[in-house]
Order: sequence, then structure tokens, then C-alpha cells
Amino acid sequence: MAYAILKYEALKNFSLAVFEKMGYTPDEAGIITDVLLTSDLYGIESHGMQRMVRYYKSIKNGRLILGAQKEIVHETPISAVIDGHNGTGQLLGHYAMSLAIEKAKKSGIGIVTVRNSNHYGIAGYYAKMACKEGLMGFSCTNSEAIMVPTYSRMAMIGSNPIAVAFPAEPYDFLFDASTTVVTRGKVEVYNKKGAPLPEGWTVDANGNVGTDAADILANIEQKKGGGILPLGGSTELLGGHKGYGYGMLAEIFSSILSLGLTSNHTNIGSVGGTCHGFAAIDPSIFGDPEEIKKHFSAFLQELREAPKAEGQTRIYTHGEKEAEAVDRIMRDGIPVNENTIKEMALICDEYGVDMEKYLGKITY
Repeated sequence: MAYAILKYEALKNFSLAVFEKMGYTPDEAGIITDVLLTSDLYGIESHGMQRMVRYYKSIKNGRLILGAQKEIVHETPISAVIDGHNGTGQLLGHYAMSLAIEKAKKSGIGIVTVRNSNHYGIAGYYAKMACKEGLMGFSCTNSEAIMVPTYSRMAMIGSNPIAVAFPAEPYDFLFDASTTVVTRGKVEVYNKKGAPLPEGWTVDANGNVGTDAADILANIEQKKGGGILPLGGSTELLGGHKGYGYGMLAEIFSSILSLGLTSNHTNIGSVGGTCHGFAAIDPSIFGDPEEIKKHFSAFLQELREAPKAEGQTRIYTHGEKEAEAVDRIMRDGIPVNENTIKEMALICDEYGVDMEKYLGKITY
């Protein structure tokens, strides 16, 4: 499958134009675009521009309601519950983490949950929002059910990613991972490539090894059984029950505390209902923030300098690869799958956006 290499600024201007045509304000389009392109800059293709078509389809099938008004339904000095009324995930996520940051700066900690939202992009984006303010950031979300619990053959839990960011030098610590072996977006990328899935990622409707991406995606969408395995795989021997448990932690912080829809009830028909969790913690409630940052940075450096396994030349800490990817991709361009570009073109046709005006003549 061919890829076109497109410049960041070109894709940014294109994305802003498309989302404004969809009905978003320039500021709203800016937030959505920033979340998508941050993913691409981090090298996470599954949640970058290839997700634009998902939001388009969600608007069309009624899961995502343009102009939905968010509502704070419960609040204390350190917490809040927001009902998104099926609005846009990135806008609700940005608002919720901003509120958590505000509370953390006043009270030391802020925890905000959101119900009745939609897909919000990469969890790490929101954790980094807090980190940029000198705080520890946490974010998680549920999603449509794609995870098959240990010893089940029916998807019941979402990819349910968990992200944590903490200030450090020379790179901020950023951990962002699904609690499934891979995300649905990664399976979608393999489907676009027409490539078989690696064994150990998914199971079919009968709970057996699955490698057909199209079949897995259809089974998830139609609730036929099968899906993506939790971190650790299909059995307890390699720790599959741990990934299953991590997925449940994300569920607690998103759908349970917010009294929202659990993963197995979200994204069915015209119902969205995705739920998110956010937290910001001010390190100053534990001591001098700069000393804590220096202490953590020293440990991260010790990890990088730890003895290497035979044949290995480098040990990474979480967030290093993303930081290096941003520098590289800003310089060289963002690779975009040709099938993603076809999806973008169809959206442009509907909304009357001249794709070539923004992206030029695309070559592979």
C-alpha cells in the first residue's frame, strides 16, 4: 500500500478547512486538528488523519451531534462530572482536562470524568496538556467494545487506553497505551494495506486465532463475537488477565465514575456514549516541584544508561520516541496512506473543499 508524504502545515490548513465546512468554529476546528496531527507527529498513524473519516461517519449516523452543549452535572472543588450530550470527543476532552488543570492549580488535584461523548483521539494528548503546565497528567477513555476478556469470545471492553505524563528533562515522560494488544485503528490500518494481522492480536467469532482484518472489524461492528485480545494475549500464562484488568481500571475512571455507558453499550446504532477520565496533580503538594522533576529526570537517565541486552544499542524511556518523531516528521513530512487520502477526497467532495488547493498534486 502506497503512502504520500505531506507537510504538516499543508495538512493542518486542509484539516481546518474540512472541519469548518463540517460546521465547527475555527477554534473548535483548531482543537480537533491539533489532536489528530499530534498523533501523526508522534508517529501514531492509527489515530491521525486516518481518523477523519470516523468523525465524518459519526456525524452522518447520528452518534456525534454538532453543536451539542456540554453540561457539568456534578462538581466539587477537586472533581467534576460532565455530560457531553454526544458532542465531539476532542472538544469535550480539551474542556475537561482544562477544568482538571484549573482545579489542580487551586486545590492540588483535579479529577474530571465525562459521559456521553465520542472518540477523543490519543489519550496522551490530554495527559500532555497537564504536563505542559508543570503538572502530572492522566487520561483514559472507554470505547466501543473491542477487547475480548480472558477466556471469552465476545468483545465486552474497549481498547481503553491509559496515558500518564510527567515533567522531566530532557524529555517529558509520556506513557500512552491501549489495554488491548493493539487498537482498532491499527487493525484498520492493516485492513487498508490488505495485510494479514500478526497472530496473537485478535480472535475470530469462535475465539480462535484471527488474522483477517476485514473479518475482525466486521465482527466487532456487528457484535458477532471475536475481537482484539487484552495486553498479554488470550491466556493467563502470559498475563492476558492483567491487560483485561487494566482495561477495567480505565472503565472505572471513565464510565463508572461518570455513571455513563460501559464499553459494551457504546457506539451501537445511533448511540455514541463514549466516556473519558482526566486527572491533573500538582507536584507541589508533595514538595518542591523542581526537585521532584530533577529527581525523576535522574532516574530516567539511569534507565537509559542501564546495561544493554546483547545486540541492543539503546534503551528508551517513555516519551523519547515521540519527541524524536516530532522533529523528524516536522522536517520530512507526514506519511498518509493512499486509502486514507481516498477517504479524505470523498469528504472533500461532499463539503466542497478543494483538496488540491491545500495539499497540491499528491504523488506516491
